[in-house]
Amino acid sequence: MTFELHVDTERWRRHLTATAARLPGLVPVIKGNGYGFGRERLAAESTALGADTVAVGVYAEVPEALATFGGDVMVLGPWRPFLDGSAVEQALADPRVVHTVGRVEDVAALARLRPGARVVVEGETSMARHGLDRHELAAAVAALGELQVEGFAAHLPMTGSNLAEAESWAAALEASQLETSTFFVSHLGPSELDQLRERRPGLTVRPRVGTSLWLGDLGALDVRARVLDVHRVSRGERVGYRQRPVPRDGYLLVISGGTSHGVGLEAPRSGVGVVQRGKTFAKGSLEAAGLALSPFTVDGRQRWFAEPPHMHASQVLLPASAAAPAVGDAVPCAVRYTTATFDRVVVD
Repeated sequence: MTFELHVDTERWRRHLTATAARLPGLVPVIKGNGYGFGRERLAAESTALGADTVAVGVYAEVPEALATFGGDVMVLGPWRPFLDGSAVEQALADPRVVHTVGRVEDVAALARLRPGARVVVEGETSMARHGLDRHELAAAVAALGELQVEGFAAHLPMTGSNLAEAESWAAALEASQLETSTFFVSHLGPSELDQLRERRPGLTVRPRVGTSLWLGDLGALDVRARVLDVHRVSRGERVGYRQRPVPRDGYLLVISGGTSHGVGLEAPRSGVGVVQRGKTFAKGSLEAAGLALSPFTVDGRQRWFAEPPHMHASQVLLPASAAAPAVGDAVPCAVRYTTATFDRVVVD
């Protein structure tokens, strides 16, 4: 069985090239599942774009990045004294790795453990995730020892305009005693980056970009699942692991793509606005009644799961009034690319 991502390579790479041209100093982000493409493939595309640095999410991703990319590898997740294992040891020993530090005590600990290690110092933005409070910058500078500072980093939220917050951190960087003029930022758009550069000409602004780079043109991507079986079913007939009764006459389709592929899995959504909260309520009510809309489109409409997806396949209901596909046919599937795993990525 196959659950495949087909890529219109010419269109996709045209988008990658255009994005890189709009974002001077781009640091491609290669983390997690590689945004559905796989991290190794994205490392090759980053090389083709001429990137000198890529960013990974955690230390476990460093060895693969070092093996597949010839430039520097920045770790977005902060270094902590309790981190151990072979991946961490390799990262600490390799001069191409740039570590992130965001606590004064971590700066001091890394300076003692690995003098000369390359670091970026991260500020705590309104994300409230990692980083130094701006009042801690002086203490961090004092603790640097022989660490080699490659830049300052600010990981910003994804809502609204972040320019004002980015500029405030740029000002803090310029006022600090950090011996760097490089400012790594996440989640600023091209126009905001241009404005930041105009207002802070003494800084080298480098955007770290993942989603809008790799997934910025979804029209170049086509997810296809295969129909594995088609069964005629009657109203009331029980099917699946949980033996739920079928609500109407029609077909039970067995389609490739299950929980191991990310089908039926989703990240929690923020209920912003009355309409979105209403949709969330309606969806929750349907799921409480045992009804869940699948991501598969058959005969022009998104169809309902017969039951929660299995590990490698899903059972989907199709009414008798619809045109049933044949075994072996491909059907489109909507996925969240950052949680999807494909049996095969086909570069067309």
